[in-house]
Amino acid sequence: MTETIQRFFDARPESIGQARKFTTDALGNWGFQDRAEDIRVCVSELATNALVHGTVAGHGFLVKLDADEDEVRLEVHDSRRQHPAARQAADTDLSGRGLTLVSVLADGWGVQDRTPFGKIVWSCFKATGGTSS
Repeated sequence: MTETIQRFFDARPESIGQARKFTTDALGNWGFQDRAEDIRVCVSELATNALVHGTVAGHGFLVKLDADEDEVRLEVHDSRRQHPAARQAADTDLSGRGLTLVSVLADGWGVQDRTPFGKIVWSCFKATGGTSS
């Protein structure tokens, strides 16, 4: 059985922590503790990217989680079409490592356009736990 939950967050810095808590709570309810830390890091990075690079005035971002017995899929929806690209951050850079972290921690990730505007940045995580419904 597939579990799905989603929540919209305002374009404010405190939304990043709220997105982490939302994700942690959902994973706990579904019994996916084994990958929870990887998924928490990825939702933090993807939500931060959405907030900094993907939102336009008056628009926030959406976090969606889908889970079944085998996998958790994390999606972050935002309102800009420009696709992010992983880059090689210098040792002295204060930012620029988010997508690199996602590519290391997730079993897969990508970007797809969203109609009528915006994009979805997604990541997938193989689960050893299961849903608890």
